[in-house]
Amino acid sequence: MEEKERYGFIMCVCTGKCPGFQAMDIWDFINQVRVELPVEYGFIHPQLCEEDGDRFLADFLKANRKVIIGACAPNMQKKMFKQAFTDAGLDVEKDSVMLDIRDMSNEKAFEVVKEALKELGYEEEL
Repeated sequence: MEEKERYGFIMCVCTGKCPGFQAMDIWDFINQVRVELPVEYGFIHPQLCEEDGDRFLADFLKANRKVIIGACAPNMQKKMFKQAFTDAGLDVEKDSVMLDIRDMSNEKAFEVVKEALKELGYEEEL
């Protein structure tokens, strides 16, 4: 049986000072995601919507990586990151999953990511 390509998980924390992440221990959360869920990797970026975030995505997406981004409102993420995906030859709708994990505890945000992975077909690995 061929192994399924795994998504990467990027967490954007809006500089780490956004009130939307106060209920969460971001370090425990990212470690739980990368260790316990079937993702290729997990890491935190301080602010993907800034210029350095644009440069990061431009470089990072060159490898045609599929990603799950946990951050703010998905519709805002898609607007902000659409060009980076297009420039990399990817489709923001097909090659990414955007999740809003603000105002959640670690446990709730973890369940949101887990459910997204189930919907992507990783149920057997969860």
